[in-house]
Amino acid sequence: MHLGHDRVIGAYDIDGVIVDPGPASTVETLLAHTEPRALLLTHIHLDHAGATGVLVRRNPDLKVYVHERGAPHLIDPSKLLKSARQLYGDDMDRLWGEIVPVPEENVTVLQGGERVEDVFLVEYAPGHASHHVAYLHEPSGEAFVGDVGGVRVPPSDFAIAPTPPPDIDIEKWHASIDTVAAWRPQRLGLTHFGYVDDVDGQLDRARAWLDEWGPRARDLSTEEFVEQVEALVRSEIGDEAGDRFVQAAPLDHSHMGLVRYWKKRAEREAA
Repeated sequence: MHLGHDRVIGAYDIDGVIVDPGPASTVETLLAHTEPRALLLTHIHLDHAGATGVLVRRNPDLKVYVHERGAPHLIDPSKLLKSARQLYGDDMDRLWGEIVPVPEENVTVLQGGERVEDVFLVEYAPGHASHHVAYLHEPSGEAFVGDVGGVRVPPSDFAIAPTPPPDIDIEKWHASIDTVAAWRPQRLGLTHFGYVDDVDGQLDRARAWLDEWGPRARDLSTEEFVEQVEALVRSEIGDEAGDRFVQAAPLDHSHMGLVRYWKKRAEREAA
C-alpha cells in the first residue's frame, strides 16, 4: 500500500523471515500483518529496504542479511541518502519515511553461496545493483529476486527491467537472470509486484527489455524515453495499473541509469 496504492511494493513473509521489508513509509502496513524475526534484503534501495533501521530499532534482536557491498550503507546511510536525495529531492520523506542506521551487530554480511535461516540459498545477482542478491527458499522452490526478474503489475504479464542509477550493468544482469533460471524455481517473488508462476516467461521478458530498450535509450532524451515507454505501458495494461507501474519503476530514473551505463561502458572501452 505504498502511497495508498496496492501492487506497487511487496514484502514477503516466510515464517517471520521478511524478504525486502519495503520503505519506512509503509512499515505500519507490514507490522499489521507480521512481527519479523529476520530480514533478507535483496538490495538496499529505499523501496526495498528503507524500513530496516526502523524495524531494528523496534526489535533490537532482529537479524539483517545483506550483501557485503550494501552492508556499510545500512550501518551508515549518509551516502545512500545523499544519492537518493539527488533523485527524489523534497519527496524523500513522503516516499520513503524515516531512514535509521542499523547497528553493525545486527548485520550478517553475504557474498553469495551461503545458506541462511536454514532454508534459504543465497546467490550474488548484480546488474540492477552492485550489491544485489537473490534468495531461493528450498522447501517451496520459490525464488525471491528483488528487481532482477523485472517489474510487473498483476494480473498483466507485461514487464520491464527497471534500470535506475548508479549501478546498471546489462551484461551482469543477464548473467544474474541465468543464475536465477538455473535454480529452476517453482515461482518467482517480485518486489514489484507479486508471485509469478510463469518463471521462464517472466525472465525472458526481463531479458528482452534489456536487449531492446537498453540500446534504444542511447538515442533518446529522457523526455522521449519516458513518453514512449509510458505510452507503451498504458497501452498494454491501462491507466489504473499504469499509474502503479510508473510509481514502482519511475521511467526517468530508468533512462538515467541506462545513460550512465553506456557512458561508463564507453569509457572502459576507450581506456
